[in-house]
Amino acid sequence: MSCENGQFSSGAVIVSFLLGGAVGAGLAVLLTPKSGPETREKIREGAYAARAEASRFSDEIRTKAADLLDKSKEYVEEKKAILESALEAGKEAMEREKERLVSKLRQESEEQA
Repeated sequence: MSCENGQFSSGAVIVSFLLGGAVGAGLAVLLTPKSGPETREKIREGAYAARAEASRFSDEIRTKAADLLDKSKEYVEEKKAILESALEAGKEAMEREKERLVSKLRQESEEQA
């Protein structure tokens, strides 16, 4: 949850919102005038709801991370293919230039002989 240039990441905002909601709900349950068993039941229900929400949130994050990883792999493969073709083109250009220079040197040596 870092702050860069006064802006927080969306993940930090979501986690802060959920944490604030959980704390608020817990305080509301504890401060209501109900009997012990009713309060414990409310706390238990809140804990189950919080656990379910945390599980859903972690599944969502895991899915997004997997998607991002797949996109990253595709991006790397695409850039790798571009670099390989550029390298091959460079090798071909170097070979052509080498042949041109060798031909030029041969012509100059024939002219001098």
